[in-house]
Amino acid sequence: MQESLNNAREELKRVNHMIYVSLKYTRTVDVLINIIGVMIDFYDFVMEALLKQAVEKELIDEKPVSPRERGELIKKLFEDEIINDNIDLYFLLRKLSKSNPEREQEYRRHVTMISYIDNQKELVNIDIISEYYAFQKEFLVYVSSMLLQTENN
Repeated sequence: MQESLNNAREELKRVNHMIYVSLKYTRTVDVLINIIGVMIDFYDFVMEALLKQAVEKELIDEKPVSPRERGELIKKLFEDEIINDNIDLYFLLRKLSKSNPEREQEYRRHVTMISYIDNQKELVNIDIISEYYAFQKEFLVYVSSMLLQTENN
C-alpha cells in the first residue's frame, strides 16, 4: 500500500515537471497528451493503494482487473465526495487519452487540446491541466492521511 502511494508521489513529480518545464518551453498538444497519460498512471497507483487497503480490511475478496471496474468499486467502497470527484476525473482523463484531439494555438501560451467526449466539447489547456494537477495533489494528501488513520486504528 505504501509502495503504491510512493509511486503515485513519483508520478506527481513527473506531472509537475511536465507542466512547469516541458509545457512551458514546448507548448504543444503532444505534451498535454503526455501529461494526461502520467496523470492516469497517478490515479492507477492511488486506486491500487485503496484496493489493497480494502483487501486487508476484508471489504473485498480480490481486486478487479479492468480500470472501469476498479473505479466503480472504489466509488462504492469509499462513498466520499473527494474520492468520487477524483474517480470521475480519472474516467475523463482516460476518455481524453483515447480521443483524437484537435489542436489549437500550438506553440503559444494558450495551446489547447479540443476533444469531443460523449457529445460534449472538452478543452484542455495549461490552466485546466494545472487545476487537475492541484486537484491531484490534494487528493494524494487526503488519501495518504485516510490510509494512515485506518492503519493506526
